[in-house]
Amino acid sequence: MGTPELISPRSARVAAARRLARRNFRGKERRFIAEGPQAVREAVRHSGGGEPTLIEVFATPEAAERHEAIVAAARDAGVRVLLADDDTIADLSQTVTPQGLIGVCRFLDSPFEEILAARPKLVAVLANVRDPGNAGTVLRCADAAGADAVVLTDASVDLYNPKSVRASVGSIFHLPVAVGVPVERVVDGLKGAGVRILAADGAGEDDLDAELDAGTMGSPSAWIFGNEAWGLPEETRALADAVVRVPIHGKAESLNLATAAAVCLYASARAQRTPGGCRSAAAG
Repeated sequence: MGTPELISPRSARVAAARRLARRNFRGKERRFIAEGPQAVREAVRHSGGGEPTLIEVFATPEAAERHEAIVAAARDAGVRVLLADDDTIADLSQTVTPQGLIGVCRFLDSPFEEILAARPKLVAVLANVRDPGNAGTVLRCADAAGADAVVLTDASVDLYNPKSVRASVGSIFHLPVAVGVPVERVVDGLKGAGVRILAADGAGEDDLDAELDAGTMGSPSAWIFGNEAWGLPEETRALADAVVRVPIHGKAESLNLATAAAVCLYASARAQRTPGGCRSAAAG
């Protein structure tokens, strides 16, 4: 078997993919980078509006062999697979130790109106979340908790930042995400759809355990999560039906954003799936 032909690192396709590290180019091209086998696998399976999400794949020969099933699925879906050397992959990668597999994908965010029309039961709203790793991790938590959607407000980080995509570990392809929506519009829309708005804040007047004990968590809910450093501004807190704190039973000063989001989302998911919760009622 001969040596596989590798794409030139100076090719137009490599240059175009490299530019996607910059937000302005991502927005212009409406494309982003998904890195690693898990992300590429989920991208192969995803389609939006009848159009495949994954456009092309760059892979080292070793990674293409190691992840043969992913590469085969991409080719079966009509996706172009381009073999590249380690240096080219490293140039496209945003990680210290690239995994040898990089996908170029179409934007996949959903219009906020479509999320409302689907009558969501559980939504995570990221307001003023600026750290891409936090944004991606909360998206992953929302996916794991069975949330129906995630909304990033206009003051939050770019959904398609490579760190956000990587931190989501493929969850970006699993549930609808709306981006760039003003928080006031998010709240008004969700309230109009019958969704209770809960603001997560360490200084909240209401305690999460008390909310659970009172039986108020089983209704359709949206959690607003703010900036990890300074929390939610007062004007955002004022929009919520309740401002809820996660109780600290030990000596820790606080929880980080992703951990607090996981606790809150799972609390709602659990309440909604108990007898009388909104999902139990819907199932009946």
